[in-house]
Amino acid sequence: MSHQDFGPSYAAALRRHLESGGEESLLVGRDLGRTALQDRLSVTDIVECHFQLSEDLPAAARPAALRFLQQTLAAVDAASRGYVDGAERYEQQRARVDDLELRNAFRTALVNSLQEGFFVVDRSGTIVEINDAFAAITGCGHDGLPYRWPYPWLVDQKEAGDRLAQLVERGSIAAQTPIRHRDGRVSWAEVSINSVTADVAEQDAYVGTIRDVTAARASAARERAVVRLATAVGIATSVAEVLDIVLEELRAVVDLTRVVAVMWTRSGADPEVQVAGSADAIAWGDLDPFLAERFTEARDWPPLSVQAIGTAGPSGPWLGIMAVLSGVTPTALWLELAEARMIGDDDRLLVTTLVGHLSLAVQHVRQFEIAREASHTLQRTMMPTTKPPVGFAVRYEPAASPLEIGGDWYDVLAVGDHHVGIVVGDCVGSGLSAAAVMGQLRSSARVLLVNGVSPGRLLDELDSAAAVIAGAYCTTVFVGLVDADTGHMSYSSAGHIPALLAAPGEPAQSLTGATSVPLAVQKSGPRPEASSFLPPGSTLMLYTDGLVERRDELVDDGIERAGQVLAETIESTADVVADAVLSRLMPADGFDDDVAIVVYRRPPAPLKIDVLATPDQLSDIRHQIAAWLRATGIPDDLGGDIVLVVNEACTNSIEHAYREMAPGRMVVCAEAKGRGISIRIDDFGSWKLPDANPRTRGRGVPLMRAVSGDVTLDGTPTGTVVTLNFELS
Repeated sequence: MSHQDFGPSYAAALRRHLESGGEESLLVGRDLGRTALQDRLSVTDIVECHFQLSEDLPAAARPAALRFLQQTLAAVDAASRGYVDGAERYEQQRARVDDLELRNAFRTALVNSLQEGFFVVDRSGTIVEINDAFAAITGCGHDGLPYRWPYPWLVDQKEAGDRLAQLVERGSIAAQTPIRHRDGRVSWAEVSINSVTADVAEQDAYVGTIRDVTAARASAARERAVVRLATAVGIATSVAEVLDIVLEELRAVVDLTRVVAVMWTRSGADPEVQVAGSADAIAWGDLDPFLAERFTEARDWPPLSVQAIGTAGPSGPWLGIMAVLSGVTPTALWLELAEARMIGDDDRLLVTTLVGHLSLAVQHVRQFEIAREASHTLQRTMMPTTKPPVGFAVRYEPAASPLEIGGDWYDVLAVGDHHVGIVVGDCVGSGLSAAAVMGQLRSSARVLLVNGVSPGRLLDELDSAAAVIAGAYCTTVFVGLVDADTGHMSYSSAGHIPALLAAPGEPAQSLTGATSVPLAVQKSGPRPEASSFLPPGSTLMLYTDGLVERRDELVDDGIERAGQVLAETIESTADVVADAVLSRLMPADGFDDDVAIVVYRRPPAPLKIDVLATPDQLSDIRHQIAAWLRATGIPDDLGGDIVLVVNEACTNSIEHAYREMAPGRMVVCAEAKGRGISIRIDDFGSWKLPDANPRTRGRGVPLMRAVSGDVTLDGTPTGTVVTLNFELS
């Protein structure tokens, strides 16, 4: 209905209502109001139309006409109120939306302003929301959302999976973990995640933070390295040990691969070079020319200087760091990086901090090395310098503290033609005073042995000497006198730990038959003396208590272990036995006390070879003689010479002993006598006359004399005897 149509329709409906005055005519007015509302007629249009018509109405009809207008406007009024209410509600919702948008914008700005990374994880483990800091730390930005498990920045998937399981179980986790940035670099991050439970269980989620702690971890690692290194180098005893400590502590912190120290110790001589991180020793001439040139330049730098060194100019990247230590001896240190890279201020600060500690440490160890060499030289001069007789091996192992000159000593001395005297002693205490006491007692014991004094009498005489030697009180000594021919040994012990004797096929036994109090301790009578038989192939060991004593166990346990080693090496030479005893019984951190050892392996029983005098027997004779010599303890070079001489003597018997007859017997006998070896070759024929033109032959006897030094030939019509004697000490 248009505006022109509404007026006539309204006028007609109004006249009918005034004429009838019923309710039905009023309802027509309401229908007209709805129609006007649909046709977008305003209230003003309806009211204006009504008052134009009502001007011509009598006064009595006007109230009824007004009721009709009210009915017409009723529909418009209801719609207006609904519109207003809806508008108000719309404005309210619009205001709420605007407020939410403002709050969301504020929240987003606030989250992105955080320096820590922020992220939200749903129940499936998918990251659905992150902030800018998270993207900067991991390299994974908003464009990659959502990030499903496993996340692309994880380095250790297994560890991360375990952490995720803990999160589900506990509702929260906090840990430090390595992460790989999108550009490939690996850093450390501290991650904290907590559950956030909504009213609806299906909407449970987790909120987490992530913070880059790479720099903090590196700084803490540097501080720990400085503390550990300063402590460790303070107790180092050699420059090599200092360098090893530097490499070990800084390998992970600075990514070192090698440490080189150059020390200019003598004017005009090549500097001394020591290296950690390389298996081979390096001399000055073996250094890379570039590095040697840098060291030469560094010699003129001020003490405590630190400088990065590279090949690409002053901007790097750097190959390593050169530092000059302070001290009397000019020393430069090269810290070589595993890969060329830029060196930051933290690295320079770390090395600068360490240079002072390293300077003090190197000065300390250089002084220590000089003192240690002096103490070792003194110790060596106070020990026997002559080679022990055949079958004997001696060892001296200082305590773990290398500057402590000990009071332990040993002596092995030939007495007469067939006897060998053995002395092992241990003075109380350590240091120069104990070494002085040891030297005086050793000299006294040696004189007594040379004069043929028996073991018991020798200890009685040492008692008298110890009484006038300050510090000799309570010294322990074991003395043995061995008959090298018969294997008989007499011995006596002044409070010393018992000797051990191991025979083939039997367990080792302790020799405790003649034990008495230590030297200079009051005793009731003469020192006792006992004897023992050393079977062929048996092993005797005299030693000091440092070999078997331990703080946390009984000394008998150590003695038992030493006896087991003797039994297990019963077929080995004295040198092999001595080395085995030391290696098997030495603690991981070295002996607490000095150790002196004398090992005697009695040669095996005499060897006898009885064969036909034919050339095919020579090979077997050589092998049997060589094996017997090795079992006797003869060095391989001397054993080879002896086998050569025996082979020559046997060859002569084969060629000359039997004329115009079948080959007869040839007997080869070898035995250890006194401090030497005697070998005898017997045949039972009549030697042929020598060749008139020997050419290259006829040199056997001169060869035998040249090697053995004592050759006798006793020829008769019924046989010839060749005796070869070899003096071994």
